Amino acid sequence: MFVPKRGFRRLLAYYRLKVMRIGGSPHAVAAGVAVGVLSAWTPFLGFHVLFAIPLAWLLGGSMIAAAIGTTFANPLTCPIIWPLTWEMGQFILGGEPGSSHIDFAALLTHLDISQLWRPVLEPMLVGSLPLGLVCALFFYALTYLAVRGFRNRRISRLTERARHLKSAETGSAI
Repeated sequence: MFVPKRGFRRLLAYYRLKVMRIGGSPHAVAAGVAVGVLSAWTPFLGFHVLFAIPLAWLLGGSMIAAAIGTTFANPLTCPIIWPLTWEMGQFILGGEPGSSHIDFAALLTHLDISQLWRPVLEPMLVGSLPLGLVCALFFYALTYLAVRGFRNRRISRLTERARHLKSAETGSAI
């Protein structure tokens, strides 16, 4: 049910190709992906795209790439992201990481955001910023180099094809 029919490799290749074909400069595409990944680290599940698109627009990044970058938060990565951000937030806020026990069942029965803010959401938000920035910088560099290389290879192929067609055209005219 959770595994794509043709596997994760094909799904990742699809997303990679989708990002490579987005219009705009390599910087715009990479900035959009980086903003999306940064947004994915925040604990506000369901609102990642709403955070990423305006931020990408402000930074001159691709809004489509930002939306695709938010898929970094998915059922495979969230169980890793959430504890990391909470532990980092506890450390930054001066609490002892791993020392606090939280009764999530009791907190979620009332669904009161004010009760969830201090013990859960605040440390996760504070912890998501440094971890998200490091991850976003990594994805910016990776995406920038990949898009630039993809486009350079494409231009080389098109130039070679045009050169070949031109030589075939001039050779048959003689």
